[in-house]
Amino acid sequence: MTTEPLPPIGLGTWQNDDPEQCAETVATALEMGYRHVDTARFYGNEAAVGDGIAAADVPREDVFLASKLHPMAEGLAYDEVYDGIEESLSLLGVDALDLVYVHWPVGNYDAAETLSAFDDLVDDGLARHVGVSNFDTELLTEARDALDAPLFANQVERHPMLPRDDLVAHAQEHDYYLVAYSPLGRVEALDLPAVETVAEKHGVSPAQACLAWVTHPENVVAVPKATGSDHLADNLAAADLELDPEDVDRIDAVEARKRFVEREGAPWT
Repeated sequence: MTTEPLPPIGLGTWQNDDPEQCAETVATALEMGYRHVDTARFYGNEAAVGDGIAAADVPREDVFLASKLHPMAEGLAYDEVYDGIEESLSLLGVDALDLVYVHWPVGNYDAAETLSAFDDLVDDGLARHVGVSNFDTELLTEARDALDAPLFANQVERHPMLPRDDLVAHAQEHDYYLVAYSPLGRVEALDLPAVETVAEKHGVSPAQACLAWVTHPENVVAVPKATGSDHLADNLAAADLELDPEDVDRIDAVEARKRFVEREGAPWT
């Protein structure tokens, strides 16, 4: 990729809403080697994420910090974007985000108005990169046309039961990241025979096999959520697992299809 490199495995923080646990998880993950931390205003944990970043013995400039503005919470009109980012920065205790996402293309999201505000966040030094989340290819085309800044990422659900090959191909064609959330399929993907077989072949956990498959294509990274240090370490180790072509083909052949994240107005409904 021509853009800034992201590690294949980052830390997701959705549902990590106990402040003490969340801060401890973030600090532990960073000291373990994680360098990409993903949160959102809608998660209600930005303050705890910020506490974890501050507590870790890792310089702020070494941490790629991403958050999202939600159309049904902060709102995505021009002034709402600025109010939302300023609140996020205050809660996180940082001067700027490395990446700010449009969380969903619903509510008062308007490509021209919303993304002009996101462009200005970059110009004003409040965010380094712009991303979107839960966008399909049509909305991605509209967003790229509306933005002056390069689109840095589209964050979507991706796992063996929801491979999103169309979005992977689009990210590769236009040189931005596809960031996979729920990459373990809410752990249901770990019980797939194909995933278990690949894990056994390499002597690794099903989680590592699954994450290695999710992040195997160019331009794709993942942000699995975890709390315990064992799970954090296990997920991170997936970055070192190289799958053989037959491993990839085996998991590609999974026929089960399931989406875990749904909401009214989503572009796939």
